[in-house]
Amino acid sequence: MKKTLLTACAAISMIALAACDTPAENANEASAENMDDQADAMRENADATADAMEDKADAMDTKTDGVDSAAENKMEADAQAVRDKAEVKADVVEDKADAKD
Repeated sequence: MKKTLLTACAAISMIALAACDTPAENANEASAENMDDQADAMRENADATADAMEDKADAMDTKTDGVDSAAENKMEADAQAVRDKAEVKADVVEDKADAKD
């Protein structure tokens, strides 16, 4: 009985030890999480910038005829370009983070 109990304890200890990360693994995971946070911040900043651009575009066209002016359309397209560019950059950062993890 004691031998079985000792064997079970040893097996559990080995499993628990195998689940532990090394300091280097922990550092890589922390770095990857920071990079993911940076990617999220890039997207949030781009969205805020693009939202402000779209608000400005809406203020440019004071007619309520349902037709956007050329200037409004250009600014809205520029706002979307800001979002798209940030998305590409954020994806690159996330890919680098995934490679670390």
